[in-house]
Amino acid sequence: MRKRYSLAYNLAIFILAQIVWLALLGLWIYWYVSNYLIFEQVGEKVSPQIVIDTPDVFPFVGGIVLLVGLSFSMVLIFRNLNVQIRLTRLYDNFIANITHELKSPLSSIQLYLETLNTRNVSAEKQKEFISQMIKDTARLQKLISTILEISALESRKNKVNFEVYDSCEILNRLLKESAEQFRLKENTIGFKCLSSAKISIDINAFKMVIDNLIDNSIKYSTGELKINLIVKTSINKVEIHFSDNGVGISPEEQKNIFHKFYRIYDEDIPNVKGTGLGLYWVKEIIKNHRGKISVKSEGKGKGTTFIIELPVVKKPIKG
Repeated sequence: MRKRYSLAYNLAIFILAQIVWLALLGLWIYWYVSNYLIFEQVGEKVSPQIVIDTPDVFPFVGGIVLLVGLSFSMVLIFRNLNVQIRLTRLYDNFIANITHELKSPLSSIQLYLETLNTRNVSAEKQKEFISQMIKDTARLQKLISTILEISALESRKNKVNFEVYDSCEILNRLLKESAEQFRLKENTIGFKCLSSAKISIDINAFKMVIDNLIDNSIKYSTGELKINLIVKTSINKVEIHFSDNGVGISPEEQKNIFHKFYRIYDEDIPNVKGTGLGLYWVKEIIKNHRGKISVKSEGKGKGTTFIIELPVVKKPIKG
């Protein structure tokens, strides 16, 4: 409701401003034409001693240019205002999401510590509590690291270590490592190498790309998860097709998923957790690798394919 109201309000202000400047332009033209007609009608009838200057065209043209410039400025202001409103809304959503993400493990840790402090807990239960607290602590660490990494990535302060690898070999290796990390079943992920080439990547950064894409697939899947990664090579680039059988992405959502703080809401999976930074992070890492990423989905329930393009390397990238 807030989004519709803000857009309608700004649009109304914009239209009103355009009407005002068009009215001014009309008055300006009317004034000039009226003066010109008056001169044409009475100019020759007045006494020769009275000097009447012909209306100068330059103020007229200057006035039109000024008004058109004003209109163009209003368009820019309107556009920038809407961008700022959108960023503010996304930032508010991010704050709400990250607060929830931080509060949940902290509450869990606090509950376990209070239980251990106030009750006699068996050794077996103590071990279970400590194990869970370690998991919650790791979750907090991951969230904090994500925020810090995004900040470093944007300011280009993060250190990179590019090395040359065979595309198929390194991607298959990273995919297996991520599958083990997420404890996926053996038949969940498929890998196919159609053709290979040399690519220059920061292996740690690219591992984050694979991790985020897999994490995204897990979050937005309702049935048995299936992931396929296909690598193929053309003359100048390596294409990585990362596909899943998840809920899919609508065309409207596809335009926004790489934006900072943006999260997809799906009524079939209403409790998806996240900060809205994962795919933004992926895009920035790929950009640092002089590549690009795009997304394709045939619609709801038809899965998603991310296409990563990296340059074929003849000389290593220097970090």
